[in-house]
Amino acid sequence: MTAELVRGQNHPLPDTRLELRVSAGHPVVAGATLGDEQGRVAGAEWIAHPGAPVRPGIEVTGDVAAEHRIAVDLAALPDTVHRLSLLLALPPGAGGPVRFGTAAAPFVSVTGPEGAAVATYTITGLDRESAVVALELYRRQGVWKVRAVGQGYEGGLADLLADQGAPAAADLAAAVLDAAGPAVPAPPVAPPPTAPEAAPAGVPADASADASVTTAISYAHPGRRPAPGPAAPASGPDTGPGAVPPQAVPAGQAEARPAPVAGDATGWTMDERLYNQVWGMFEDLARSVAAYRSARDFADHRLDRAIDEVLADPGARVGGAGDAARAAARATHDELMGRAQEALDRDLAQLTAESEVVEPALPVAYARWDNPVWHAYRTPEEPPMAVRLGDLHLPERTGLRIPFLVRLPLERGLWVDSGPGRTSAAGLLDEAELRRLALDSAVAHTARLLAAHPAGALTVHVLDPAGGGAAAFAPLVETGVLAAPPARGAAGVAATLAQLTERVDLLQMAVRGDASEDLPPGFDLSRQLLVVHDFPHGFDDRAVTRLRYLADEGPSVGVHLLMVADRADAAAYGPVLDPLWRSLLRLTPVPDDHLADPWVGHAWTYEPPTVPPGSAVLWQVLGQVAEARRRNLD
Repeated sequence: MTAELVRGQNHPLPDTRLELRVSAGHPVVAGATLGDEQGRVAGAEWIAHPGAPVRPGIEVTGDVAAEHRIAVDLAALPDTVHRLSLLLALPPGAGGPVRFGTAAAPFVSVTGPEGAAVATYTITGLDRESAVVALELYRRQGVWKVRAVGQGYEGGLADLLADQGAPAAADLAAAVLDAAGPAVPAPPVAPPPTAPEAAPAGVPADASADASVTTAISYAHPGRRPAPGPAAPASGPDTGPGAVPPQAVPAGQAEARPAPVAGDATGWTMDERLYNQVWGMFEDLARSVAAYRSARDFADHRLDRAIDEVLADPGARVGGAGDAARAAARATHDELMGRAQEALDRDLAQLTAESEVVEPALPVAYARWDNPVWHAYRTPEEPPMAVRLGDLHLPERTGLRIPFLVRLPLERGLWVDSGPGRTSAAGLLDEAELRRLALDSAVAHTARLLAAHPAGALTVHVLDPAGGGAAAFAPLVETGVLAAPPARGAAGVAATLAQLTERVDLLQMAVRGDASEDLPPGFDLSRQLLVVHDFPHGFDDRAVTRLRYLADEGPSVGVHLLMVADRADAAAYGPVLDPLWRSLLRLTPVPDDHLADPWVGHAWTYEPPTVPPGSAVLWQVLGQVAEARRRNLD
């Protein structure tokens, strides 16, 4: 399973033979430094670059290019090396971008010996930097890990090498860039904003600047394959990840954009391509809205500053000169806002068109409940990459919904919050209705998880201590997809938790001792899902401890948790349960803007998946799952 890293996050490496892949969308110099325990680089012999591409345990490519593949053998590194840093630098004088902030965000991945991606990282947040430490492989207590760094240097490669303690860093940087040779020029883009102050992407810094051209900023996900343009044959070679920002176009002319195509992303299978395309749509929407909000804030700030300057001049406060200055400031503000809105509308229109093409093409695991693809559902031979748990949207275009896909197997448990929400939609519902919707939503999630797994590959247990969820659990009970009837009362809760806790202990011992063959005969190797309703009713202190243990340790050995609960009901436990709630992915039964991505800081509105009123699709799918399970047992 691929880990999609954010800045500062680390991930263990499963092998010592790796390949680092770079896709920048524009020519870059790629290299690597080898550092000691403090990350210090001893000298030129510990830097792999186009002029010296081979060092112990690493080999880099010798060209300045938009894509690079760097071979790494961690076992062959000298014992004194504890850190390997992947460096990217913009070549000078190539006619391309002079700082990373004016180009597409670089995308890097770490792949294993078979070519499967171990971890990926999109380097966002760069501005005036011309060199960056993309990621680092580091050794700690004998174990190698990868960390997403994304540390940029406005002073370029010289500052980067100096920060790593390399002697004569300026001379080393010059030698690296000279050895890289000429770069292939990238398509021209408009110059970056200039004085009096830097403006956000796509917004001119001065209203008096030449308005005959505007810069079309690309927000394309670096891992997506750019669709062929009008002059390129549709059957042309795959250009690979990393779309290059389009050229500046004359104002007033529509940018020629190809019609969107479902599956137009990188991947080995159609499901993988569609997954990558949906992820790319999410990032495209995030970038477009971030650029619009930044441009809007800049326009407001510029207007406020212009008005303050007028008010600061006693001679301009009144009379025709003051009125003219204020009118000019407001006109500039309106022009900037208009350009920002025009760019946003263009991007949203493109994404809406792409969504209209992609949504009908999604496989069952990614599709909404009202998609006709469910009518042809059959249990899969192997689980998909991800499962859809709802939709996401932003207030700038609430009708544009991005599927909320969560990778399988689940890395953390799920929590359907039945408590009072903060939104107006939640405020219109009473407590009983919210709890009913939460339980219905949990049953729909359970059905979707069952449908995504091969026959018998997921076993579901239900805790319903007071029996209050009998009506909602009816589809699971009556179709026969449960391992046993819902557990009732404190005794049922204790028995189920003890069984799953023992299972986690056995599997962990088997994994640590590499002794899976020593598991008891007939041991069920399927993944387990525990659905908990009406928490903490029926739970004593021992049961609560076991539940926390399952939430923390269970996912690593295939035991997953789906809780339906109101946090306020467990308030008597105080902060003891805080780690439990934090370990779960919170979902809501009504739309709620509680999902925040650390990438650009948006608060995304989550919308739960709903079965169309009167539809029997849920029962039909669960019936197929139960029938396949019976055939598998026979």
